[in-house]
Amino acid sequence: MLGACLIQFTIVGLTFSYGLFFKSLEAEYGWSRTLLSGCSSLAFLMMGVLASFGGHLADRYSPRLVLAVTGTFCGAGYLLMSQVTMAWQLFAIFGLFIALGMATHDVVTLSTVAHQFQRRRGLMTAMVKVGTALGQITLPVLAAFLIASTDWRSALLILGTGAIVILLFGASLVKRPTEGEVAAESTPSSPGVSLQEARRDHILWMLCAIQFSHFATLTTIPLHIVVHGMDLGMTPALAASLLSVMAGASIVGRLTVGSSTDRIGGRRALVLCFVPLITSLVLFIFIPTPWLLYGAVAIYGFAHGGLFTVISLTIAEYFGLRSHGAIFGVVVFFGTIGGAIGPILAGAVFDFASSYDAAFAGLAVLAAVGLIFVFRLPAPELRQ
Repeated sequence: MLGACLIQFTIVGLTFSYGLFFKSLEAEYGWSRTLLSGCSSLAFLMMGVLASFGGHLADRYSPRLVLAVTGTFCGAGYLLMSQVTMAWQLFAIFGLFIALGMATHDVVTLSTVAHQFQRRRGLMTAMVKVGTALGQITLPVLAAFLIASTDWRSALLILGTGAIVILLFGASLVKRPTEGEVAAESTPSSPGVSLQEARRDHILWMLCAIQFSHFATLTTIPLHIVVHGMDLGMTPALAASLLSVMAGASIVGRLTVGSSTDRIGGRRALVLCFVPLITSLVLFIFIPTPWLLYGAVAIYGFAHGGLFTVISLTIAEYFGLRSHGAIFGVVVFFGTIGGAIGPILAGAVFDFASSYDAAFAGLAVLAAVGLIFVFRLPAPELRQ
């Protein structure tokens, strides 16, 4: 579990750190925010394309090998980014190198945890996802320090080198247990269904729709909430602290939802996530002062952390573990379509209306549609 936690810490922490390099790249090359955001969106889209393939390789071969290879590529991407001189190079780095690490950091690690635990699967998944939140808090601060004390190219070289070392070490700690080890943890479970069988099941496509409905929010809010706080009158330092509040609340969400899923099941746990998600999006529209924004961000952070925890557990409930990684990858793919589109559309809405209100409203409506799909999911025990 430590290895999975380190991988989550590094991959997601570096993803959150990318925005700190915007001003340096703007100053040196004159690249627009739309272009720089487009690189991130491309990485999320390619993450979805590659996730199912990565999950399939981990199911068939070794999660340790898959994580070692993709982690090396991801770290190398940050090393290469330090040498970019043209925009197409940045897109290539994000679309392949960094996307590879993002494609497996959730699918492979959480699928491995799902194989290792049954009775405490939710809590163990939540513990791994706490590494994500710690990375969100720690690595952006480190990146900012490195940029200020050296320069942006040196900062990327240091971060990329450190990422390769940590990701290889984390991968070396990850292994899939034998059947005897699984049995020692819990009662035996059914082997589950294959990816081909799951594709013929409408439940899979409902889960894909649910993932699409909320993932646009999960990529849009972290990217735009800081500048939204500045629009409300916050200083840059105070606005950046919104991300710390979000990450702290997400730890509570991950642990609460993860442990609750063990007792109430994935379907009810999804409701527990969607309700605060929709509430926070509505609050973002009506909050007129920056200080109240902290409360809405905390509510959002709880939902954010919970949603990143619950989906792997829900897939295991409905489809078992036989092809968990590959099925998880399919669901992630549909989520990343929304995740790639959301941030760009939110930026376009602001450019047109000088306000994020319409974007927040659209995300709230999309999440409400997802909640309807959640209510329509059958109880897993009724499908056995």
